Amino acid sequence: MPTYLLWAVKGGSGVTVVAAGLASTVARQRPVLLVDLDGDLPAVFGLDDDGRPGVAEWAAAPDPREDSLGRLVRRARPSVDLLVRGSGVLPGGVVTRLVQSLDGDGRVVVVDAGTRPDGLSPVVGATSVLVIRACYLALRRAARLEHRPDAVVLVDEPGRALDRRDVERVVGAPVVVSVDVDATVARRVDAGLLADRVPPTLRSLSRRLT
Repeated sequence: MPTYLLWAVKGGSGVTVVAAGLASTVARQRPVLLVDLDGDLPAVFGLDDDGRPGVAEWAAAPDPREDSLGRLVRRARPSVDLLVRGSGVLPGGVVTRLVQSLDGDGRVVVVDAGTRPDGLSPVVGATSVLVIRACYLALRRAARLEHRPDAVVLVDEPGRALDRRDVERVVGAPVVVSVDVDATVARRVDAGLLADRVPPTLRSLSRRLT
């Protein structure tokens, strides 16, 4: 099953919302493991933050066992399992170790890798997806990336001077889908209903990315 690593160069780009929308849409056809490295996905799914251990505790173990990840998963929605971030600092290289440990999991894996100002190093067996707005400051950071993503999700805001072509030229990767900024999305996130009622603007993610 494929693995998708979603990340941004700047906070507020919409990675968490895009990851939740992608996972919820894919789950209509196939089981999904949604991995939260940023810490906000339980709230998006309307789940209590019960303080349970997660990826941070697993990565901090002297000899983390691959099968121990399964004990850290909680059910977010039918066909969507959530692996929470946990507490503490995530060590360097955790994304690569995580993907390797989940190889052969049997579910589509969607990782909310949060903000990576310096980019995300390539991980064998995973598709790197940059979530970005056509924002001058974000594109300045993206222009300095050492490693280019495989694909881009453009969060499209009205009134921006920069457009899809500018993003592709700077990032050096194709924009596979544009997600319009929609007040409906914000309202459903605030109400914890995004996963139950995925707005149309997010439904095309699974068709374009998977």
